[in-house]
Amino acid sequence: MKGLWTPAWLARHLLALALVAGFLALGWWQFDRAAGGNTLSWGYTFEWPVFAGFVVFLWFREVQVARKRPEETPVKPEAPAEKLPGAPVTVGRPVRVPVRAAAAEDDPELDAYNDYLAWLAAHPGARPGDYPGPRRAEQAQ
Repeated sequence: MKGLWTPAWLARHLLALALVAGFLALGWWQFDRAAGGNTLSWGYTFEWPVFAGFVVFLWFREVQVARKRPEETPVKPEAPAEKLPGAPVTVGRPVRVPVRAAAAEDDPELDAYNDYLAWLAAHPGARPGDYPGPRRAEQAQ
């Protein structure tokens, strides 16, 4: 519980409190406008308290995550080769991103684009119009 009273957490608590108070005040203001005859304000009258509830939900969830002890979090054992000094510590399961298999056939447009990028990297001061590639040859004809 001590960690929730650091300056960063105090700022988060105050921000959440200010947002909730502001959203509820905006909801009340819209209610006054709606009661005065502005029918569009009825929708906003109910929308602003929903925003306030969402801020409360996020604040509650972040407090629960911060209160969770590190020993309660499952940690996957790492291989000795992965433990490098200064390497980030992963908690839980890593995110797996599917990798597309390489195309079996060559793509001439992709090859031309990669040639263009390699030429630009080799000539840092050049403009795209300076590229003496296949398009320049096609335009000359």
